[in-house]
Amino acid sequence: MEGQPELSSERVRQLQSEAARLLSHVVGVVLGKEDVARLCLVAMYAGEHVLLEDVPGVGKTLLGKAIARSLDVDFCRIQFTPDLLPGDVLGGSIFNTQKSEFVFNRGPIFSNFVLADEINRAPSRTQSALLEAMSDSQVSIDGETWQLPNPFMVIATQNPFESEGTYALPESQLDRFLLRISMGYPDRKFESEILNSHRQGQPVDQLQPIFDWHHVQQVQQAVRAVTVDRTLSDYLLDIVHATRSSQDLTVGVSTRGALAWYRAAQSLAFLDGRDYVIPDDVKDLAVPVLSHRVSLQSVAAGGHRKDVEAIIRALAESVPPPV
Repeated sequence: MEGQPELSSERVRQLQSEAARLLSHVVGVVLGKEDVARLCLVAMYAGEHVLLEDVPGVGKTLLGKAIARSLDVDFCRIQFTPDLLPGDVLGGSIFNTQKSEFVFNRGPIFSNFVLADEINRAPSRTQSALLEAMSDSQVSIDGETWQLPNPFMVIATQNPFESEGTYALPESQLDRFLLRISMGYPDRKFESEILNSHRQGQPVDQLQPIFDWHHVQQVQQAVRAVTVDRTLSDYLLDIVHATRSSQDLTVGVSTRGALAWYRAAQSLAFLDGRDYVIPDDVKDLAVPVLSHRVSLQSVAAGGHRKDVEAIIRALAESVPPPV
């Protein structure tokens, strides 16, 4: 981060150990979902946001709460509904009779971690209230700009299989999410453990914070310093340009998408205990980073998310990694 002293190699190793401990802390509550929790931490340490998609009841909200409760930061959950207004998210100016002036009343968006639950249940006008916040960590209201706290992260959830009473997220908003992840059903073994662990209530309610916001800020600083060789940058861009020339896609990955992928690879390398990115970091993140940033051709408009992911996976496989 700008203006902060460079971290020593010893401190970076300590931060990597802390990140591993945080992951174990979260996975202790969200059983059987280590890969998903790991990707959420990748987004957090990259300073970006996550969209969790799947059917109700598989732990999307639980995961968001577990990460927030593991950190001593401000956390807010917003239940998105059809009657939710932009002011309910951002806040607004109210008239103070004692001072005889309008005073800005901050909304729930002014939190370190915002859980936007069932985000696709709110109309596009309310969804668009998040665009500036997610892109620039600020909101503009009544001609004034207000900075959001640092760190700031949105974890949004939605059920992609339900259409009644929902509003599809526009492409501009999907592009603000670093990763789109499916939770999936837990294995039977872990599901049995979940039943036993929830006999006396929600384990996440007893979760105690183990780090504060300084930890997140310092890890984000360390992630930016992770080395990405020029050959890996070219490898990443080769796949990005392949999405733009693919006959199966009408819209390829944007420059913002390429930059997001670059940062995600740095964050994944850090979580794996390295200070440099390897080809597998780039390749493993291709589907969760890119699949929601492209559009299928009209002839394949009836295709589903799995079709898009298969195309992205095939494109990533078609580009040879650097040696």
